[in-house]
Amino acid sequence: MNPTTRTYPTANSLDVTIRAEMIGILNQHLADSFDLYSQSKQAHWNVKGMNFIALHKLFDEIAEAIEPLIDSIGERVTALGADAQGTARMAAENSRLPEFPGDLDTGEQFVEATRDRVAMFANSAREAANKAMEAGDEATGDLFIEITREMDKLNYFLEAHLR
Repeated sequence: MNPTTRTYPTANSLDVTIRAEMIGILNQHLADSFDLYSQSKQAHWNVKGMNFIALHKLFDEIAEAIEPLIDSIGERVTALGADAQGTARMAAENSRLPEFPGDLDTGEQFVEATRDRVAMFANSAREAANKAMEAGDEATGDLFIEITREMDKLNYFLEAHLR
């Protein structure tokens, strides 16, 4: 957990150490998801080529699918009795995703770059779900399972364009 993350007394029955671990994992994924959202919009705005309209719409659909997940992650942090670390600057400072390339030329390159980031986020959420379940925080685990399910679907949509 980020040492600047404030925590508050809560009636949540999870042990304080489990809550602290989950808050750290959640805030990390909050940064990653906010970054993934903005990178999806970057692809949406800048893709060009013969498949422009299909990819333009796909990247926007990806961003739209991520947005409610961002909200759910932030709200879970606060439900555990802490401040969500969710500004754009916090995301930029803490995201583990690589920066979206600024030199892409083809729709295929945009799809590959987006797919790589969606897959990275999906795999990280899968690991987080396992950690949360092992720690006994089923609610956080369930949230990450939901995220994994959605990201796996988006990954499938992207990979279908590459076959």
